[in-house]
Amino acid sequence: MASKVSCLYVLTVVCWASALWYLSVTRPTSSYTGTKPFSHLTVARKNFTFGNIRTRPINPHSFEFLINEPNKCEKNIPFLVILISTTHKEFDARQAIRETWGDENNFKGIKIATLFLLGKNADPVLNQMVEQESQIFHDIIVEDFIDSYHNLTLKTLMGMRWVATFCSKAKYVMKTDSDIFVNMDNLIYKLLKPSTKPRRRYFTGYVINGGPIRDVRSKWYMPRDLYPDSNYPPFCSGTGYIFSADVAELIYKTSLHTRLLHLEDVYVGLCLRKLGIHPFQNSGFNHWKMAYSLCRYRRVITVHQISPEEMHRIWNDMSSKKHLRC
Repeated sequence: MASKVSCLYVLTVVCWASALWYLSVTRPTSSYTGTKPFSHLTVARKNFTFGNIRTRPINPHSFEFLINEPNKCEKNIPFLVILISTTHKEFDARQAIRETWGDENNFKGIKIATLFLLGKNADPVLNQMVEQESQIFHDIIVEDFIDSYHNLTLKTLMGMRWVATFCSKAKYVMKTDSDIFVNMDNLIYKLLKPSTKPRRRYFTGYVINGGPIRDVRSKWYMPRDLYPDSNYPPFCSGTGYIFSADVAELIYKTSLHTRLLHLEDVYVGLCLRKLGIHPFQNSGFNHWKMAYSLCRYRRVITVHQISPEEMHRIWNDMSSKKHLRC
């Protein structure tokens, strides 16, 4: 069995490399034609309903799962579910996470479930590659919205929906990105503390207090007609935040009646304000890049803009030097 998985993995790596080379060198940009990819994929899906919704949703999130892992939490209830926003071409980043901090078997006696979040790509070749990757690793979920920067909010809501539907008994959830290094020891033992009673209505990360940027040239441009207020509610940087699992359903239900914004972290902050949940500031979450040093990285929970190569190097160094003092 192990040799079979190894062969499949090697084949996947080779296929990814070939496909990405082909797409970057010879393939023109294609547009989505409306044909439904993943046609031969069997989709496992539960009927999804929430009670206590008395008004017509303005944002019904009526997307279908194209790839799903509905049984991931059935045998063992996770202490922590990690939701990682990624794009189709980031296979190297996903694999680096699988082999380092995102490995579900890193902590004996503590169940962790890692999932990569994707939408549908306009190119069927990339969709097919992700489907093959999913069949090997069983850690990818995909809904049928177009995967783009402006749909990052939909991607996060998909993750919230998945937790609420298929893993509602988990204790905590982390949402992060594929270029983030996570110090799992600090996250598990210093912040979440498995031996203590799980918190509820809990949300923490790097809290930002700011307002909309009106410069149309900015990546974070927010038009006045979409958000007229001069200040955002407090929100956690989308590079990494933690919340108790009960909040996933609360945010998802609230989103059904909250006008969508393309800035995912701001939008989650809007939902939290409606829910009366105030995010806690935690200095261990960094939404910027930090030069590596063993002692510095031992003090943090997240670091941004880490390449797959750096991910392996940092993980290996920290793992081999746990006995050293700072």
